[in-house]
Amino acid sequence: MAALTDITTLHPSRDRAPSGAPALVSFAIDGGDPRTVATVQALTDLVATTRPDLPTATAFLGGGENGLDAVIARLARAGHDEIVVVPLLLSEAELAAADVALAIEAVQRKHSSVRIQVTRVLGMESTFFRVLDERLREALAQHRVRELDALVLAGPGSTDPLANAFIARVARAWGKHHHLPTIAAFATAAPPAAGEAVRAHRADGRRHIAVGMAFIAPGVQSARVRELAIEAGAVAVAEPLGVHDEVAHAVLARYAVGAVELVPLEPLAV
Repeated sequence: MAALTDITTLHPSRDRAPSGAPALVSFAIDGGDPRTVATVQALTDLVATTRPDLPTATAFLGGGENGLDAVIARLARAGHDEIVVVPLLLSEAELAAADVALAIEAVQRKHSSVRIQVTRVLGMESTFFRVLDERLREALAQHRVRELDALVLAGPGSTDPLANAFIARVARAWGKHHHLPTIAAFATAAPPAAGEAVRAHRADGRRHIAVGMAFIAPGVQSARVRELAIEAGAVAVAEPLGVHDEVAHAVLARYAVGAVELVPLEPLAV
């Protein structure tokens, strides 16, 4: 794993005069866990590999070298005056959205010469179900599990009931696809926890229960989900979505919309 100081600097090939395209900043909430930081940076690197013409950077909520303000300042010094910020969130959690909005407003006030466009969150693209399945297959193979009779899909959890309802809908859709009963679980703020969801399945007579992760990157919350699920008897726990082509493509799709919104509208000729 790269050192934190290496992770938070701009990639040398991207720290150059603007090519005409707005810079892309992948913006994540939790920058306090090195696992999260490393994964989000690796995802940004994958995006850059896919689109080497784009200047890219990674930022996190909060201060320090990898904080949004510091990252925007570095981009501005490199000559980038248009920046698209893509929040790496799977749901429109009210508090998370408010934190993102406040961070963007504060940075925009400080860097008034830079035009900043924040996009919609990634959400749960239909292609992400393939990533969930891939991560699940990896976990099943690792633990040599050949039979499943129930699933749990764990997400971060929120005080915003709409965000939790979104994860519950995703869990139902995932379970329907696999023709398996599926319970949504949450790392914080809302019941059930992953262990409770596994035990609920076991109370219904199911013994081969696997847990999927509706997280972009590993961190404290996903580690807690894993611990509780295994303790309750889950036969396998998948990794978060992580660094994957489908996630990188979703980041670029959000960026494309944000870049278009930065284009000024010309008045129609009369």
